[in-house]
Amino acid sequence: MTTTAEWDTRFLEMARLVATWSKDPSTHVGAVITDNLNRVISLGYNGFPRRIADSPERQLDRETRLALTIHAEANALAFASRSVAGATLYCTHMPCASCAALIIQHGISRVVAAEPTPDFLQRWRTSTILSEVIFQEAEVELFNNNSRITSSGKTC
Repeated sequence: MTTTAEWDTRFLEMARLVATWSKDPSTHVGAVITDNLNRVISLGYNGFPRRIADSPERQLDRETRLALTIHAEANALAFASRSVAGATLYCTHMPCASCAALIIQHGISRVVAAEPTPDFLQRWRTSTILSEVIFQEAEVELFNNNSRITSSGKTC
């Protein structure tokens, strides 16, 4: 029988594959949402909205790119064809506070994020700390590397 940790590993690998579809020159992020039977509900990656040109000029202009990019988690939520209440979201990066709020609002009960890189932490740490706090307050379980994360950022 496959364990939860094995499913977590599989779906994080799937999120990493989905992340490769992103055209963002800086950070490729992928997300996978699954139900409690380990069936994929939705996928998402970071990128511009549909029908918006992702020209090199826009992609290389950081301010424009950040303003136009929809995060992987938001895309996965937007493209889910059914309720995601009680589901698990797997993500290649810790969700930012805005995505965490959307995740909570949609009723996701569990988030599994890959271990953050030092570069990612340098750019997003303030937002991800807030994500950890609101996930805990909303009773959303948060894991990385098969360890539960507390609001202090420590694993248990």
